[in-house]
Amino acid sequence: MTCALLALMMLTAQAAERTFQSPDGTMAVTVSDQGGCPTYQVALNGTVFIEPSPLGVLMNYDDLSQGLILKDCQTTTIHDEYSLKTIKQSHVSYDATEAVCQFEKDGKPALDIIFRLTGRDVAYRYKIYALKKDMMSAVVNSEVSSFVLPQGTTTFLCPQVKPMGGFARTYPSYETPYTWDDKTGKNGWGEGYTFPCLFKVPAGWVLISETGTDGSYVGCRLLNDGGNKYRIGFPQQEELNGWGTPTVSVALPATTPWRTMTLGTTLAPIVESTVANDLVQPKYKASKEYTYGKGTWSWIIRMDRSCNYKEQKEYIDFAAALGYRSVLVDAHWDSQIGYPKMEELSRYAQSKGVGLFLWYNSNGTWNDAPQGPRHKMDKSAVRRKEMKWMQENGILGIKVDFFAGDKQPTMQLYEDILTDANEFGIQCIFHGCTLPRGWERMYPNYVASEAVLASENLYFGQNNCDAEAKNGCTHVFIRNAVASMDFGGSALNKHYHADNKRGNTRRTSDVYALATAVLFQSSVQHFALAPNNLEDAPAWAIDFMKQVPSTWDEVRFIDGYPGKFAILARRTGNQWYVAGINAQEQPVTAKLSLPMWAKGSQVTVYSDDAQLNGSVKTVKLNKKQELTVTIPCNGGVVIK
Repeated sequence: MTCALLALMMLTAQAAERTFQSPDGTMAVTVSDQGGCPTYQVALNGTVFIEPSPLGVLMNYDDLSQGLILKDCQTTTIHDEYSLKTIKQSHVSYDATEAVCQFEKDGKPALDIIFRLTGRDVAYRYKIYALKKDMMSAVVNSEVSSFVLPQGTTTFLCPQVKPMGGFARTYPSYETPYTWDDKTGKNGWGEGYTFPCLFKVPAGWVLISETGTDGSYVGCRLLNDGGNKYRIGFPQQEELNGWGTPTVSVALPATTPWRTMTLGTTLAPIVESTVANDLVQPKYKASKEYTYGKGTWSWIIRMDRSCNYKEQKEYIDFAAALGYRSVLVDAHWDSQIGYPKMEELSRYAQSKGVGLFLWYNSNGTWNDAPQGPRHKMDKSAVRRKEMKWMQENGILGIKVDFFAGDKQPTMQLYEDILTDANEFGIQCIFHGCTLPRGWERMYPNYVASEAVLASENLYFGQNNCDAEAKNGCTHVFIRNAVASMDFGGSALNKHYHADNKRGNTRRTSDVYALATAVLFQSSVQHFALAPNNLEDAPAWAIDFMKQVPSTWDEVRFIDGYPGKFAILARRTGNQWYVAGINAQEQPVTAKLSLPMWAKGSQVTVYSDDAQLNGSVKTVKLNKKQELTVTIPCNGGVVIK
């Protein structure tokens, strides 16, 4: 019997209901057991952002979404402080209300629904109990966890693709284009949507995602069966070449990952939220003090053929000239350079003050991607032997590609790679991969993931170059709002080709490239620069790319709209950078309030004219600490 029918039958029954608030009193959650079916509602400043929405899990031994009685909600205040160099804010002071809502079934504890509330974030997770004596393990078949948005909501969503399609059967790779201001009631391309998911509700904005996922659960998505209700979906059966189930095997009692909602009347809470890391804890200690910085990579401009000793040595010299920390050596290095020459190349790089990141294929049996090294990351003994070789030869990190969806074995593989890599002091970047979910804090050697329509697509399709600014103005508010994003952009070539004369044409300006170096957050940035840029790019652009940081202490939303334009401020130490880009046909003119600089301060402004010709000049702020800027279509602005 469905909860809707039960609720109709039990209208005369007295439902238990509890309401609790964030420490500042602005956020409120109401939990009910009307009809024996748990629901929650979220309001910000008295306005409902999430309407009453179902809660619960379907286990292999019982349905824990109905027949439940709310016994109590015990609230406490949580305070936490932590520091991370790898996220948008280096030091976080976190205050929240935690409410543990206890549900019984047939007189026995069945489920705790644990909520956390701050002034901008709401999150919940489940603690699942056994209803039978001596039951120590179980299977979570699915969740009914849902998010019911108000009427009038529009969506900014990234469709999930069917598995085992695309290049060499590597889907899903989480590299599909967004829809903007679309209607609710759709289910993407039939498979729902990948996290994070942004909604514009009548009173503001809601960003829905999840965090705390590791090898003990699956990565989830959002499904829509029509209307304004979106629900948690488990992985697709065909993922991982059919190996494993889309369900979750758990030991009881079991605790699930957090489902997160960030709410705001503007986009500021979404841009500035740290909820993905606030709710998790480190799973192990860092084996050493990891460092971060900028780097170069040849593949984005010169492709597979460039992964040879001679050209990688050229890129090492290029990185050294820029003062960069690393070079990413991409696919086929094992066959086109070889292990002995790679050892030599690493020694050469270290003599120049540069370290190497090496590309690996994740594959065991889950795709047909031919790029090597293959079969080095899927088994522990082989992986650890490889990582010991890296440690002995001074390799900084790895970029592991072509994962296989979100089933529990794949999520365990991510965790195993990270855990082993930490023992050998190796940092990890993932590509062709799922969204990271609080991994910067959970895994100290984790750096960033792709999980976005990233820079490689600019090489492969002119249509992606044409839409670069529109996508860039989206990632700031959705994908990069919840986790570090390895985009690999900021190209200064006019064309995506080694000779800079052929290939797809970059539509965005040089100042746009500088702006995205600030807007796109990742503690290790491998930019799409090329050695020829030392001669053919403006000197002011190269100087900026030498100086721009890759780690930040603070971020502030200034203005913007997904897919249209974006203006943010980031701080590192005492140095502020304000960056903006525009994808609209008409220029954006904005009067910026810049209280981070004193009255009359001299600031450096990088800007474009109507023809996207960039220039740099020094400007004095007025007494109101304001500056008016104009950003043309496909252009940018940076103030520092």
